Amino acid sequence: MTTLKTLADHLAAEQAADDAVKDVVAVIAAACVQISRVVASGAISGSLGAAGQINVQDEEQKKLDIITNDILRDALKACPAVAGLASEELEEIETTGRAGGFLVTFDPLDGSSNIDVNVSVGTIFSILPAPAGREATEADFLLPGRQQVAAGYVVYGPQTMLVLTLSKGVFGFTMSAEGAWLLTHETVAIGADTAEFAINMSNQRHWAQPVRRYIDGCLQGKDGPRGKNFNMRWVASMVADVHRILMRGGIFMYPWDAREPDKPGKLRLLYEANPMALIVERAGGKATDGKTAILDLQPTKLHQRVPVVLGSANEVDRVSAS
Repeated sequence: MTTLKTLADHLAAEQAADDAVKDVVAVIAAACVQISRVVASGAISGSLGAAGQINVQDEEQKKLDIITNDILRDALKACPAVAGLASEELEEIETTGRAGGFLVTFDPLDGSSNIDVNVSVGTIFSILPAPAGREATEADFLLPGRQQVAAGYVVYGPQTMLVLTLSKGVFGFTMSAEGAWLLTHETVAIGADTAEFAINMSNQRHWAQPVRRYIDGCLQGKDGPRGKNFNMRWVASMVADVHRILMRGGIFMYPWDAREPDKPGKLRLLYEANPMALIVERAGGKATDGKTAILDLQPTKLHQRVPVVLGSANEVDRVSAS
């Protein structure tokens, strides 16, 4: 039997990445092992269901939203390389009093509305450079996505997997029964073409015309302008939908819609769109807001929302051209 490389071995061999970044990744990975076990024991431990609170996103928090947020928050605050953190579940940033090092943004439990029905959920994280010589402020978190030094996600599904990008490339690690991260996917790549799309079709009547035109073309199949049949998938957990695209290609769309015209989108730029965009681009795909590369967007607010179109490059280009 082939001996699989561990995450620790992979990080040690990653010469282009700063050792302190590796420490932050290791801390996040260890916290996600703990989260995986908490998620897996949900009904047994009594941690399912609503927490009876509304978060800064004006969404009802689940008990596991709070539990997983606290696990990551405590782990990161104890890491000497972390100067500050921002979470989708927290209204404001939190600093550690340290100068230099790194800032971490995260969605502790993406797709948590699915947790009570045992559908895959996940954790998404981004690592940014912290300012040298002073304590971080909120403005220091508002960096374009191209300035990320690392990003990743963990999907808690039939297998628990960590997908990570550091200096280059995208790598997948599967968690063993003992809680070790083992390298099982050495070269994650997204094909340029696909015949599969992921979008919430129930919102079709609210989309802007370019998105409607694109989906209409897909739905017409071989008889339409695309000349081929498409399959549709939708988990309603970004980490699960994007993971499928990383594994076998596809396009994921969470566009602007007319129900809330003043909101540019649903997904958060710092906690979801930027880290996923970095991973997707490093795997050979593309990620835009419908027109502009997500990694080129300048954040203006901590909890800024953005439309997202990502996945197989040729399909993302087609949406932009619609």
